[in-house]
Amino acid sequence: FCRHRSCSLTGKVAIFTASTDGIGLAAAQALGSRGAHVVVSSRRQANVDKAVALLRSQDIQVTGTTCNVGKGEDREKLIQTALDRCGGIDILVSNAAVNPFFGNTLDSTEEVWDKILSVNVKSAFLLTKLVVPHMEKRGGGNIIFVSSVGAYQPMQPWTWPLLREKTALLGLTKVLAPELAQSNIRVNCVAPGVIKTRFSAALWENEAIVDELKKQLSIKRIGQVEEIGGVVAFLCSEEASYITGETITASGGMGCRL
Repeated sequence: FCRHRSCSLTGKVAIFTASTDGIGLAAAQALGSRGAHVVVSSRRQANVDKAVALLRSQDIQVTGTTCNVGKGEDREKLIQTALDRCGGIDILVSNAAVNPFFGNTLDSTEEVWDKILSVNVKSAFLLTKLVVPHMEKRGGGNIIFVSSVGAYQPMQPWTWPLLREKTALLGLTKVLAPELAQSNIRVNCVAPGVIKTRFSAALWENEAIVDELKKQLSIKRIGQVEEIGGVVAFLCSEEASYITGETITASGGMGCRL
């Protein structure tokens, strides 16, 4: 990883949702390897313990706690854990998402929409409200929302209600960035393409779907989580100090082919 001083996150405290696997864990590894103290979370204690052990084995400063982002008390616990163990908060990486439905959008139910909105959108906003006062105390900070390239262009025929909610994160980024700039808090978003995670297994485990996806890609392969973690780390570094309100797409050139 980059050892240039402007890439360093030494002394920073970063909290992550849904960060014991996949993109969330890769982002925690990327920031931790650059010197940040990372606070990882997941709904299940066993997953938290496993991630903490892995990160510690990589000489990363880490704290772990359970957190279901759909519950207000859990969101507050995540914040308080970071304050108690680390003394403050500099970075929020909001990665949590659910996808309880796979199929045509009009076949989804109100219950599906409510769950997706609560976890994928509302929790990101409410966590932001919680962290901003603590970032202001430290003179600024960084907020990163993890969206999807599907927020721009549905990956037909695999249209999910999930992707509609990911579009909301693009707008939330645009709205919050000018409001928080006066507090020296930058707000950005990352829109990954199809990345090899457990969450997207329904896509990359199906050979026919992968073949169809590759037709939409300039780089003819599925992305790796480390490639998204690196983008998150860049956006949190001083090298990105003039970037706010933006969404960085990391999709293997999908947008070039659509």
